[in-house]
Parts: sequence; structure tokens; C-alpha cells
Amino acid sequence: LVSPDFWQVIGNTVYFTIGTVIPSLVIPLALAVLLNQTIALRGILRTAYFIPSITSLVAVGLGWRWMFQTDGPINAFLFSLGFNPIPWLSSTVWAMPVLILLSIWKQLGFNMVVFLAGLQAIPTTRYEAAELDGAGPWQQFRHITLPGLRPTLVFATVTTAIFTLRSFEQVYIITGGGPLNSTNLLVYYIYDQAFAQFDFGYAAAAATILLGIALILVYIQLQVFGQDNS
Repeated sequence: LVSPDFWQVIGNTVYFTIGTVIPSLVIPLALAVLLNQTIALRGILRTAYFIPSITSLVAVGLGWRWMFQTDGPINAFLFSLGFNPIPWLSSTVWAMPVLILLSIWKQLGFNMVVFLAGLQAIPTTRYEAAELDGAGPWQQFRHITLPGLRPTLVFATVTTAIFTLRSFEQVYIITGGGPLNSTNLLVYYIYDQAFAQFDFGYAAAAATILLGIALILVYIQLQVFGQDNS
């Protein structure tokens, strides 16, 4: 018998994944396009953006929890602007966006470097020919950059989705799945069922579902790369 909590966890995981993956692709892609056109300070900026990817998620989670607590600096800043404090971590509405924001920040640097590598693999002669034909920046991005980045986009989408689905540390450190189970994600749910409820069979079944989702994503990636290489 499937627990009602399980369906809430699935809904939380879908919400968290969609809310994380889309910005984690759009923002790094925009940054990569800008950095690819900027020669000065490219190495320094690339390193600065990549730092979140190599930072301990536990340490970052503790800092994030401190910033978003009721009397933390985020609410102090909002209060200075005339807004009422927001109970970020004790609200069923705001707790998940805090986790999503952390996950986007954590994934931003890795995806930006991936996109930057993909952009540098596109021949510059294509852009030169497009300029001679009178194509503007948006037309070049739409008809040259995006098609040239297709394998990179698939890779970044799949890896980001997998990284997001296995999110555990930020939930464990910041919210513990609360409030009212609103931030309980599938990996944390598996951990809770196995090591808090000692229901190893239920945890194994949930883990099998997670594995199936990951295998589907990997299959999609392999199919796309196989088509590109054929």
C-alpha cells in the first residue's frame, strides 16, 4: 500500500526538480554566452562562477540556514526596505524556494563551464558568415548557437536533473523535510524510511523508483548522442 506521504514527496520532488533545472540551464547559458564574448578577465570570472560547485554543500547549507532564519540577515535587509520579516524556513510556501535557490547557486558554475566549452567548439566562421548575411545577435543565437549546443544542452539537462534528483544535504541541513513534509524530497524520504522508520523494504522500493527515473534520463541522453554521431 502506497503511503499518502509518498505522493506528496513525489510532488515535492517534481516541483523541486523543475524549479531547479530550468534556471540552472538558462542562467549559466546566458553567462556563458557573455563570457564567450568577453576576452578580458574571462579566466577570473570563470573561476569565480565555478567556486560554488566545489564548495562543501554542508557548509553552504549551514550558512544558508543562518541567512534565512527569522532574525537572519535576509529578513534584516527586507525590514530595512520596509517589508515585514518572512518565516522562510517555517513556511510551507517559502521553504522550498530557499532550497531551490541554493541548488541553482550550487549548479550554476558547473553548467556555465560546460556551456562555455560547447560554445568554443562552434566554428567562428559560422558567425562570420551570418554577419555577412545581415543576421543579428538574436538570429545568430537562435540559428547557430542553440543548434551547435544541442548535445551540450542534452548533457547539461540530464546531469542537472540527476544531480537535482539526488539532493539530500540541503534538505537534511536546512529543513529536515519540513515544515509539514513540504520539503521532503525522494532521497531524503528514502533515508528517513530506512534509518529513522527502519522500513527497509519501503525504502528499497522508493530507491528503485529513483533508479528507474535516472536510467530513463541516461537512456534519453545516449539516444540523443547516438543520433548526433550517426
